[in-house]
Formats: sequence, C-alpha cells, structure tokens
Amino acid sequence: MKTAITEMFGIEHPIIQGGMHYVGFAELAAAVSNAGGLGIITGLTQKTPELLAKEIARCRDMTDKPFGVNLTFLPSFSAPPYPEYIAAIREGGVKVVETAGRSPEQHMPALQAAGIKVIHKCTSVRHSLKAEKISCDAVSVDGFECGGHPGERAPRMIEGRRRKAKYGVVTMCIGGGMGAAGMNMGTRFIATKEAPVHPNVKNALVEATELDTRLVMRALRNTERVLKNKGVDQLLEVEREKGGTLKIEDIHDQMAGVYPKVMIDGDMDAGAWSCGMVVGPINDVPTVKELIDRIMADAEAIIRKRLTGFLDGVEVLKPARAVA
Repeated sequence: MKTAITEMFGIEHPIIQGGMHYVGFAELAAAVSNAGGLGIITGLTQKTPELLAKEIARCRDMTDKPFGVNLTFLPSFSAPPYPEYIAAIREGGVKVVETAGRSPEQHMPALQAAGIKVIHKCTSVRHSLKAEKISCDAVSVDGFECGGHPGERAPRMIEGRRRKAKYGVVTMCIGGGMGAAGMNMGTRFIATKEAPVHPNVKNALVEATELDTRLVMRALRNTERVLKNKGVDQLLEVEREKGGTLKIEDIHDQMAGVYPKVMIDGDMDAGAWSCGMVVGPINDVPTVKELIDRIMADAEAIIRKRLTGFLDGVEVLKPARAVA
C-alpha cells in the first residue's frame, strides 16, 4: 500500500508507532520498523542526550529500516536540554522526529538543517495549521478518544476529516486512518510480545473495556486519558474535592514517577498512565509483525472486496436512476 506517508518515510506500511513514555525503547521501535512500519524511540524516557544516543545505537543494531525519535516539548522550570537531544538524534543518523506538546517552532531550523522530517501531534485543526505554517512535514491528529493528551475538542473521526478536507499537509490520525494518509498507533502496540513492559500491563489492556478509561486534569486544561485504577480513583476524588482550585501539586502522588512503577514494576494501581479507548477491542498479545500484518490484511480486504463491491453496486444502479 502506497500513501504519502509510506513515500515520505520510506516504509512499507502507513503505520507509525507513536512515542510512549517507558514503552518506546529500541526493542519496540525496531520490531515495528522490521515489520514494515515506522518505529519511534521515546526521547525523554532517556534521561540524558547521551543515553538517547546509546538507545539510538541499540536500535540501529536491531534494524536496518527507518525509525524515528519522539521529542515532547513540555512546560518546565528546568527544561530538558533539547538542543543536545536534537544533536544526539542528528549524530545518530535518525531522519524522522515526532514532536508533541508545545510547538516545535524554535527547534525547526536545527531539525531542518539536519534533513530531519518532522511529524507534529496536534489536537485541533488550529494547531495543525500552525504546524503547517512552521513547515512540519506531517501532522498526527489526536482525537478525543486517544490515550494521553487528547485536547478538549472533537473525536478523531471529526478532527481528522476536517483537517483532510480543508488543508493540504500530509495527515495521519491517531487511533486509525479514517481517510488519512496513515495511522499513528500507541496503546495497541503496548499489548505486543516485543513491548518492553511488565506482563501485568499487557494483561490489564487485554482485560479492560472501552469503558475503563478516565479523563484527568481537565481543570488544569491538561486533559489526559488514562486507564482506570485505584490511583486514578484517588486522583479523581481529589479533583472533585478541589474543584476549580485544583493545582498540579494536589495530585502529585498520583502523577509523578508513575510510569516506571507501572511499566517496569507492574504496579497497576500506582497512578495515572496513558491509555486510549481502543483498549476495548484489544483481546490478545501478538508479535508486532503479526499485528501489523493483520491490520494490513484487514485493510486490503476492505479495499479490494467491500469497497470495490460498493462501487460496483453504484455502477449497476446508475442506469436505473437515469431512466427514472
């Protein structure tokens, strides 16, 4: 299948594994790339640029296919040394960066000078227009049902279609294609054999339904969709008690340092960790290759059989309508 995404990034299938904290290590990124998609190392999971450089080298040893690095730009009193992270990406020969959070505008000259293509995650058409204006090569449109930070606007089906219908930059949708040039997939890749997370995490995803996610931090205008657990229940109780006076410090225990406790130690009640509503249909833990092959086989069957059948049916009906 050829789309603008496969052509732009030199990959076989229009499937990109989004950056995920304490999940996007070399093992998963390499497995996705080897299966024909675009694997992504999560840059800030690596505590220093030097560690990121080592992780890129590890991934390079596992695959000769293209892969990328995620950089999330976060508001902070002590911001990560982004120029040094970008230098590690450049020196590692990585040619794709997925950006998220705040606008990557101030870092675009350095990325472009290195010949790096930039995918920016957006939660609205307004943000994707800004990404296009600052010369990002592609955008991933987050719908309200996605895991992590989905914004406050509309489901992926609506935002993705609006973005594709009105504007020209190459578009992917997080959680599914829906007429876009590709898909950016996160939660589903956690429930794969190669995902370097505790088995408890994979079991939790298989057992959960689409009704088991919750939205937290809405009062802080930093909404995040997470999987329900005891820590999240405590967090929501604090939010109800504090109401409009909520501060990030009030939920520190349920947010800070949660990812290693969950992903490495398997403590499923530690606190809030990102999970999309797509968790509902997850009912197995295949290899990454099995998963991607299955997705592509389903897509091909829909395109070649079901959609072609619709077109054939339309052709059959045309003369009857003309007579009428």
